[in-house]
Amino acid sequence: MTDNKWHAMSPNEQQIYDLIKNDPYISQQVLADKLNRSRPAVANLISGMIKKGYIKGKAYVLNEPRQIVCIGGANVDRKFYGKGPLQQGTSNPVRSTQNAGGVARNIAENLGRLGQDVSLLTAAGRDADWTAIAQDSAPYMNLEHVAYMPGVNTGTYTAVLDETGEMAIAFADMDVYDTLTPEWLESQKSLITHAGCIIADLNCPKETLEALIHMAKQQGIPLILIGVSAPKMARLPADLTGVTWLITNRDESEAFFNEIIENDQDWERIVEKWISTGLEHIVVTRGEKGAMLGSQTDPVQHVPAMDPETIADVTGSGDAFSAALIYGWLKGFPLKKIGQAGIMNATKTLQSPHTVRPDLTETQLQTDMEAF
Repeated sequence: MTDNKWHAMSPNEQQIYDLIKNDPYISQQVLADKLNRSRPAVANLISGMIKKGYIKGKAYVLNEPRQIVCIGGANVDRKFYGKGPLQQGTSNPVRSTQNAGGVARNIAENLGRLGQDVSLLTAAGRDADWTAIAQDSAPYMNLEHVAYMPGVNTGTYTAVLDETGEMAIAFADMDVYDTLTPEWLESQKSLITHAGCIIADLNCPKETLEALIHMAKQQGIPLILIGVSAPKMARLPADLTGVTWLITNRDESEAFFNEIIENDQDWERIVEKWISTGLEHIVVTRGEKGAMLGSQTDPVQHVPAMDPETIADVTGSGDAFSAALIYGWLKGFPLKKIGQAGIMNATKTLQSPHTVRPDLTETQLQTDMEAF
C-alpha cells in the first residue's frame, strides 16, 4: 500500500484497517461494537475498502450469523401535504418532504433498527435518487449486493396527502423492479441460500417469486411474502406451499380472491381461505379494525387496532407493522403477541412524520408493548 492510499482513508476506514490487521478473523459485529456503529454500516465500509484495495481477503467475515435478506422495492418517497382541503383542477398549497422508502427497504430499516442483521437485494439506477437512498439506508442494512441496472431510473413513490394526513393519491414509478428476474435471482443464490430468513415484496415479478419459493423450499429457509398493492396481488404464485408468512391488507386479499370483506365473519373466512392455500401463517390487516392472524397450527386470532390519537403520516405504517410482526415471530412470540408487536409499531409510526420512526429500537418496542 502506498502512502497516498493510506492518507486517502477516512478515520473509520483507518480504525477498521488497524483492527483487521491485528486480527484478520475479527467478526463484523465485533468491529461494529468497537467503532460504536451498526454492523451493516461496518459491512458497507469494508465493502468500500475492498473495492479501493485496502483489504484483499475476507477472512474477517467467517462465522457471521445468518442474515435476514430483504428482496424488493427501495424507492425515493416524495410526499406532498395539503395545507387545506385538496381541490381538483387547480393548484394546491402544500409542503413537501423526501426520504428513502420502498416496502422491502422500509422493512429492512425497521428490522435493522430492531437489532437484526439485514441485507437488501434490490435494483437501482446509478443516479442521485439512489445516492440519497443509500445514505439513509446504510446504517441499518448491508447494501453491497444491490444491482445497478443501466438505462433505468431508481424507483420513486410520490404521495399526496390531505390536511388530515390521509392519502389522496399516489404515483409509483417502479419499472426498475422488472429487472429482478429469475436469472438475477440465480446470480444472488449464494447469499440467499445462506440466509436465516428471506423477505420478499410483490414488487418482484411473478416468475421471480415462483423461483424464490422453490429455492427457499429446497434449502429449508423461512420465506415471508409482503403484499404491496391490490393490483400486484396478481404476481402472487398460485402454489404457496412452503411460504412461512404472507402479510396482506384487506384490499389485497379482496383482490386476490375477488371477494368483499364486509364484516368480521367475512374477514375470518378469508383468513381461513388463505390457510387452505398451503401457507404456514397469514395476516390480513383491516385498518382501524386491526389485524386477523391465522396459521396451520393455531386458531384464528384477532388483534384490535390502537387509537393513534393523532396521525402525522400514514406512509410506512404497513411496513412498520410487517417488520415488527416478523421481529415477534423471529423472537418466538405466540401468535397474538406477534400481531400486537405489529399493531404497536404501526401505531407509533402513524404518529411520526417519518416513514420509519427514528426512535425505534428493540428496547423501545418492548417498552411500547407493555401497553398491551
